[in-house]
Amino acid sequence: MAKKKQEIDEEIKETKETKDKKEQTAEAKEETSDVQAESDDKVSKLEEELKAQKDKYIRLAAEYDNYRKRTANEKLSLYDDATAKAVTELLPVADSVRMALENLAGADPEIVKGVELISNQLDKSFEKLKIEAFGKVGDEFDPNLHNAISKVENEELGENTIAQVFQTGYKIGEKIIRHAMVQVANC
Repeated sequence: MAKKKQEIDEEIKETKETKDKKEQTAEAKEETSDVQAESDDKVSKLEEELKAQKDKYIRLAAEYDNYRKRTANEKLSLYDDATAKAVTELLPVADSVRMALENLAGADPEIVKGVELISNQLDKSFEKLKIEAFGKVGDEFDPNLHNAISKVENEELGENTIAQVFQTGYKIGEKIIRHAMVQVANC
C-alpha cells in the first residue's frame, strides 16, 4: 500500500508539473500574442505613416509640376504680349508699304523693286517673330478674327465670304494683335 500511495503521489506530482508547464506555456503564448499584437499595431501605424508621407510627396510633386507648367506658360504669354505691343507700332508702316505696292502700277520699275524689297523684309521680320497675317479675299468670315465694316451681294462668292479686305489682320499664336477689316458677301 505504501507503494501505491507513493505511485499516486508521484502521479499527482507529475500531473501538477504538467499542469504548471501547460500554464507556463499558455502564459508564454499569451505574452507572445500580446507582443505580436503590439508589433502588428506598430507595423500598421508605420505603414499608415508611410502612406501619408507618400501621399504628401506625390501631392508636392504634382504641385511643383503644375507650378513649372504655369510659369512656362506665363513666360510665353509675356513674350507674346511684348511682341504684340511692339508689332502694333509697326503695323501702320506695313499697311503703308502694302498700299504703296498696290498703287505703284505705272511707276518706275526700280521704285517698285525697292518697295517690294521693303515689303519682303517686313514679311520676314514678322515671320521670325511668329506673326501671322490673316484676312484674305475668299476666306470665310469669322467674327472672332474679322471686323465686318460693310456687306455686299455677290453671286460669284459664297455665303459669309470676304469680298474685300480694307485692313489686314495679324495674330501671334492664338492672340489677335489686330482684327482684319473686311467687306462680307452674301450675309
